[in-house]
Amino acid sequence: METVAPFLWIALLAAVLAIPGLAFLLGTGRRHRQDRWRLRPVRRLIGLLLVALACVTALLAASVVQYVRLTTDAPVGTLAFSQNQPQQFVATLALNGREPRSYPLNGDAWQLDARVVRWRLPALLAGLPPIYRIERLSGRYEDPEQERTGARSVHDLREFPTPDIGSLKRRFGAWLRFVDVQYGSAAYLPMIDGARYRIFMDPRGALFARPDDARTEQLLREHGW
Repeated sequence: METVAPFLWIALLAAVLAIPGLAFLLGTGRRHRQDRWRLRPVRRLIGLLLVALACVTALLAASVVQYVRLTTDAPVGTLAFSQNQPQQFVATLALNGREPRSYPLNGDAWQLDARVVRWRLPALLAGLPPIYRIERLSGRYEDPEQERTGARSVHDLREFPTPDIGSLKRRFGAWLRFVDVQYGSAAYLPMIDGARYRIFMDPRGALFARPDDARTEQLLREHGW
């Protein structure tokens, strides 16, 4: 059951809702003509509600496609740095399934942010694991005053223009009670010339990073980490 992608379960639910909804909305039934006339508005209303719920569920399924399943510590990607000037770096980010890309970052440390989605009953009974999506990469300063006034650098890492799970839950919360959205998992470490990090997400939805080689471990020790 855990090998089935979460969006397939949600898409199946959308289909299960849509089929009877369309039947109620478009069907005429085989009752007596007078009874059919009396029940037709009720059938249409029930069908309309089921079709609307199926549409919301289909939007949720489309949004879940962007996310990655969590069952163990999941490797997210690697991050390497080269320094141009003081507090100015070029970060090369290689996320799993994507081509490496370079991003200019200002500051003393990097920060990678992700959104994690956990499920409530009855979705847990279907074996749906937590899922996550990497959302942004940014630079940060050690000095809070410089963080407030310094040059900011933030890069959006979302690739697909699909509906956001959080906005769907806020708008259709009464229908999507099995979705539990957690806003916020982030990892940050110093930006050092020549440093390389490997990034992971644990099963509880915590983003963390480790040095990717012995040289990076030595650089972190030299910088007091």
